[in-house]
Amino acid sequence: MMRRALLASLALLATPALAQEAPVTSERATFRVTTFARGLEHPWGAAFLPDGSLLVTERRGRLRRVTPDGRVSAPLAGVPQVEAAAQGGLLDIALAPDFARTREVFLCQAAAVAGGALTRLITARLSPGNDGLTAVRRVLDATPAQSSGRLHFGCRIVFDRDGFLYLSTGERNERNRAQRLDDLAGKVIRLTRDGRVPPDNPFVGRSGARPEIWSYGQRNPQGLAVNPWTGSLWEAEFGPRGGDEINVIRRGANYGWPVVSFGREYWGPRISRETAGPGIVDPIHVWTPSVSPSGIAFYDGEAFPGWRRSLFVAALSEPGLVRLTTDGDRVTGEERLLWGRDRIRQVVVGPDGRIYLLTDASDGAVLRLDPA
Repeated sequence: MMRRALLASLALLATPALAQEAPVTSERATFRVTTFARGLEHPWGAAFLPDGSLLVTERRGRLRRVTPDGRVSAPLAGVPQVEAAAQGGLLDIALAPDFARTREVFLCQAAAVAGGALTRLITARLSPGNDGLTAVRRVLDATPAQSSGRLHFGCRIVFDRDGFLYLSTGERNERNRAQRLDDLAGKVIRLTRDGRVPPDNPFVGRSGARPEIWSYGQRNPQGLAVNPWTGSLWEAEFGPRGGDEINVIRRGANYGWPVVSFGREYWGPRISRETAGPGIVDPIHVWTPSVSPSGIAFYDGEAFPGWRRSLFVAALSEPGLVRLTTDGDRVTGEERLLWGRDRIRQVVVGPDGRIYLLTDASDGAVLRLDPA
C-alpha cells in the first residue's frame, strides 16, 4: 500500500502543472494562454500524432514527443545528423496522409554536404513505441550546396488534398538563386510522397530547368499551408527590412524576389525600385515594417467559433501571433495577439480545436490557447 502511494505521488510530481494566465479578450474570442510544455531548445516544427501527443523538432537536432498532459520525452533515437549552425538545424516535420497505417513521417533539415550546406527532405518511420525513427531515407537535396553562410533554409512541408508534397526552400541569402530555374533554392517544390516528380509539374521537360520546381522567386518561406476552403496553397515568407509577404502559390508562377520587393536593405536603401512587374504574381498581404512571419495555420475548429476562416501567422519580430481574416483566397483583415510577448516560430491547430504555439527560445515552450 505504501509503495503504491509513493508511486502515485511520484507520478503526480512527474506531471507538469499547466500554468494558466488571465483571460485575453480579442476581436472575436476570449482566451487564456496555458503553458502546455516547457524545456524545449528552439522548437521549430510540430505535428500531432493520432493519440493526441505532439512531435516537436528542436533546431539543435533533436526530436521529442510531448504527451497529451504536457510531459516532454527524452530525444527520440534515429534522427540523422543536421547542420545546426545559425538558422540551420532540424526544422519542419509532417506526417504522411496515411500515417495511421504506414507510420511514415517527413522531416526537413539543414544538411552539410561536400561543397557546403543545403536544405534536405527526408522520410522515416516512427517506431511503434513512439521513441525513435527507423528506415530513414533522403528524399531530396535542394542543390546546389552553398559554401557561404547558414541562412535562409525555408524548410516547411505540407501535403495537399491529392497527396502531393510541397517543400519550401530559402534562397540561402544569395538573392539571384531565387530566379534561377536550374537551382532548387528560393522555391516551392512539388513531389509525390515517394519523391518522384509529378508529370504535370510546370517545368517538366524544359531545358535548363529543374522539374521539381512548382514556383520560384521566393526569399525565405517558412510558412506553408493548404486553404481548406479553396484547396489553394498559401505561403508566408520573410522580406528583408520590411516586405514580408503572404502569397497564394500558383503553378509555375514567379513571386519576384529580388526583382521586385517592398523591402529595404538592412542599411537603408530599397531592394528594388519596383513593387510589381510583368510576369510576377503580387502578394495578397504585405507587412512593412516586418513581423518576420514563420509558420502558418488555417483555423476551422470548434473551440473558437469566432476565429473560423482565419489564418494564424507566427511572428518573430515584432514577436507575437497575427490573425488574418480571409474570404476565399483574399485577406480581409488583421488582428495582432500576444504582441511583444514571445517570438513564435510555429502555430499548429490541435485535434481538440485549440491553438498551439512554439516559442523560439533557448528555453522554449509550447503554449496553448484555451477558450475562456
